[in-house]
Amino acid sequence: MLKKFKMENCNPVSTPLAINEKLSKADGDAKVDVTQYRSLVGSLLYLTTTRPDLMFCSSLLSRFMHSPSLTHFGVGKRVLRYLKVTVDFGIWYSKSDGKVEGFVDSDWVGSIDDFKSTTGYVFSLGSGVFSWNSKKQDVVAQSFAETEYVAAATTPNQAIWVRKVLIDLSHVQVKPIVLWCDNKSAISIAKNPIQHGRTKHINVKFYVIRETGKNGDVQLMFCRYEEQLADILTKALPSAKFNELRSTLEVFKKSFKEC
Repeated sequence: MLKKFKMENCNPVSTPLAINEKLSKADGDAKVDVTQYRSLVGSLLYLTTTRPDLMFCSSLLSRFMHSPSLTHFGVGKRVLRYLKVTVDFGIWYSKSDGKVEGFVDSDWVGSIDDFKSTTGYVFSLGSGVFSWNSKKQDVVAQSFAETEYVAAATTPNQAIWVRKVLIDLSHVQVKPIVLWCDNKSAISIAKNPIQHGRTKHINVKFYVIRETGKNGDVQLMFCRYEEQLADILTKALPSAKFNELRSTLEVFKKSFKEC
């Protein structure tokens, strides 16, 4: 990829995105070749199958496929500069008898074009993460608690699918899959249906989190912000925080875990 986009001699950076950088479809910058931009984003999306640390930036850049600008392409090149210094990174998997658990998080109105937020989740089995995603939400949330609730409500489908796959692999988890969320208000809304003033406008499809909780498939639990692994899938982070979460996801340099 670095050779393809003539970036093999670029200066490396420690994070794929600059902190607090906001991208817009109408940034007023000159447009770039759509084919080249789509090729770059497509290559990055291909890498996300083994690199969760590239998931958010790739998802973000894919929002501008129809009319990319020099700004968008410049951000894509920054991701390549990050890739240069992490080209030999991968997920470390070790033998584990752990149980499946997930982390779900969201940003707050991350898109300045339509004021929608981003949902991110990861699942692990006591070792490196094996399932992750970062996607813009379909609705405009009216509060931070609501955007966290929507994020938590769209993740159980993945948790249930993971549970079924593990059953096929003879790994039966009797207890519910714990889904860690760092917003107590969102957890309260999910557990208590009598929240008329805060939930009457929320689409009924998001109430699946309540049903999965009753059925014993998923259990929504609170975790501190510092422990929220999915934060790396929802926003650009400072270098120290980004590197910490990347390590917690078990994404390491190849030589780091060699025996």
